[in-house]
Amino acid sequence: MPKRRDFIKGVVAAAVASSMASGADAATITASGGTASISRANRTLFGENVYVFDPQMPADGINHITRDIFRKMETNQFASRGYAFLFKPGRYQVNFNVGFYTEVAGLGQNPDDVLINGGVNVNAQWSGGAALDNFWRSIGNMTVRPTATGGAMRIAVSQAAPIRRLHVKGDLNLFDVWTSCNCGAGYASGGFLADSVVDGKVVPASQQQWLSRNSKWSVWSNAVWNMVFAGCRNAPGNTFPNPAYTVIRRTPVIREKPYLAVDASGDFAVFVPALQHDTLGPSWDRGSTPGEWIPISRFHIAHPGKDSAASLNAALERGKHILFTPGTYRLEKTLRVTRPNTILLGLAVPALKATAGQTAVSVADVDGVTIAGLIIDAGEIHSQYLLEVGPAGSSADHSANPTCLYDLTVRTAGPAAGRNDTGIIINSHHVVTDNIWIWRADHGKGVGWRRNPTRHGLVVNGDNVTCYGLFNEHHEQYQTLWNGNGGRVYMYQSEMPYDPPDQAAWMAGTTDGYASYKVADSVKKHEAWGLGVYCYFRDAVITCESAIEAPQVPGVRLHHLTTIWLNGKAGSEIAHVVNHLGGRVYGHTPASAMRQTLKEYIG
Repeated sequence: MPKRRDFIKGVVAAAVASSMASGADAATITASGGTASISRANRTLFGENVYVFDPQMPADGINHITRDIFRKMETNQFASRGYAFLFKPGRYQVNFNVGFYTEVAGLGQNPDDVLINGGVNVNAQWSGGAALDNFWRSIGNMTVRPTATGGAMRIAVSQAAPIRRLHVKGDLNLFDVWTSCNCGAGYASGGFLADSVVDGKVVPASQQQWLSRNSKWSVWSNAVWNMVFAGCRNAPGNTFPNPAYTVIRRTPVIREKPYLAVDASGDFAVFVPALQHDTLGPSWDRGSTPGEWIPISRFHIAHPGKDSAASLNAALERGKHILFTPGTYRLEKTLRVTRPNTILLGLAVPALKATAGQTAVSVADVDGVTIAGLIIDAGEIHSQYLLEVGPAGSSADHSANPTCLYDLTVRTAGPAAGRNDTGIIINSHHVVTDNIWIWRADHGKGVGWRRNPTRHGLVVNGDNVTCYGLFNEHHEQYQTLWNGNGGRVYMYQSEMPYDPPDQAAWMAGTTDGYASYKVADSVKKHEAWGLGVYCYFRDAVITCESAIEAPQVPGVRLHHLTTIWLNGKAGSEIAHVVNHLGGRVYGHTPASAMRQTLKEYIG
C-alpha cells in the first residue's frame, strides 16, 4: 500500500481568503509566502464526506469546514449521510460543534498524539438546551484543552453518542443549559464514556443515566437516577440509591473498540486492541494500548451508492475486512460474516438497511468478529432479525477470542418505515457488547403501534454473554429476553413502549404488560448491575405488573434496580420493580412515588 502523505504539505496560512464563501469543500487559505489549500482534505480513499486534517493546515480553514458542516447537521436527525473529521497527529487551534452523524477522531495511536486547543463540543441549543434527542455522533482518540469555553468541554448527548479514548485537559460537562429560562441544566438521557481521562471534574448535572467504563477523572460530581462505573479510577462511593452510584471495581472482560489511525510509517491502518481481563482505568494512560495493527490494504473501503450486498459479500469471501464510509447502504441480501476475526467498522455512523425482509448482518459461530460504529435499519418489508450473532444452536467456546459489538444502533423506523421481530439475537457464547442501543422509534417517520412493530430488542440465547451499556427501548413485548446462562449486564436503560392502545393489546398471557428485562425461567446463573426501567404510557391507562422478571434461583442476582414514572395517562403505572417486589410508580402522585428502587434481588 503506498504511503498516504498527499493531504497537504503547504505552508501554514494566516487568514481566510474572502473568496471562501463558496463552501467548505473549496476552502482555501492565502498567505504571503504562497497558498496553502485544504480543498484536498476530503479527497482520500475514504471519499468526500471524510476530512483528514493535518497540523500544517490553517486553523481558519479547518474551522470553516467544521462549522459549515455543523450548520448542515445540527438539526438533521434523520440524515442519510454523515461526515467524519479525522485529525492526524499534531497540534491544532480550532473550535467547533459536533452535529448529527458526525465523527471526530484523532489518527494517532494514543489520545495524546492529537492535541486540540480551543474546543470540540456538543450543545443542544437547537432544542432549547434539552439533549434528549442528541444521538448519532462520536468524539474520541484525541486530547482537547478547552480554552474557548472557560476550561470545560461540553458533550450534551443521549443514546448512541459514545465518548472513547478522550483526554480532556479541563472539566467535562455532560449537559447543556436551558435557553428559554434561567432554570439550570436541560434534560439529557445518555450515555457512554470509555477508556478516557478527564483531568478536572465530570459534571453530569441533568444526565438521567450514564455508564462510565475504564476511565478516570479528578471528581465525579453528581447522580440523577442510574450512574454505573466499571473499572474506573476515582469512581465515587457505591452509594445507591442516594446518590444513585453503582460501582464495579474492575471490568471483567473487554477488548477496546478498534479504530482508524496512522501507523509508524504514516500509512492508514486500523489498530485492534488486545483482549484484557479484570482491568482498572484507561488502557493507554500508563503506556500505549496493547494490540496489533491491520494495514488498510486488508480492508474493503465501502462507499454508499457504489457498494451493494453482492460486492460486500464478495469482499468478505476474499477475506477482507470492511470499513464503511458515511452514508446509507441499501442491502438486498444478508451480509454474511463467516471468517474469524473479521472487522466491520463504520465511520460517522453509516446505516445498513435491510430492504428485502432479510437479516441485515449474520455472523457465523466463529471467533473474534468485530462489528462497530454502525446503524442497522429495518426496512418496510418485515425482517425476523436485523443482526444475528451465531446461528441457532451455536455451541463453540469463544472465551479466548469473543465476538464484540460496539457503538451499534439497531433501529426500527425513524428515517422511514421499518418492521422486524427482533433487533439483535445472540446465539453464540461469550459475546461482548459495549454500548448498543436497540430502538423502536417513538418519533420520526413510519411510527405507530401497528406501523413499526417489533417484539423484542435483544434476545440472548448464548451462554456467558456480557453487556456494557445496554439501551433498549419501546418494543412491544419483552425489551430484553435472556435465555442463556452466565450472562452479565453492566447498566441497563429501557423505556417501555409509549403507545399501547389499551391494556388488552399489551398483555403477557394473563399478566398486565411485559417486563422490560426478562430472564427466562430456565436460567440458572445471571447477574446484572444498575438496571433502570421507565414508563410513559402516552395513549392509554396501562399497567405493567413488574418492570423486571427473573427466576428465583440462587445463581440469579440483580443489583441496584430503579423504576421511573416519566409521564403519561393518569392511572398508568409500573406496579412493582421485580417479581411483584418493590413499590409502584404511577401518575399524579407525590414525587416520592415517581421513582422506586430496590438495592438487591437474589433469586
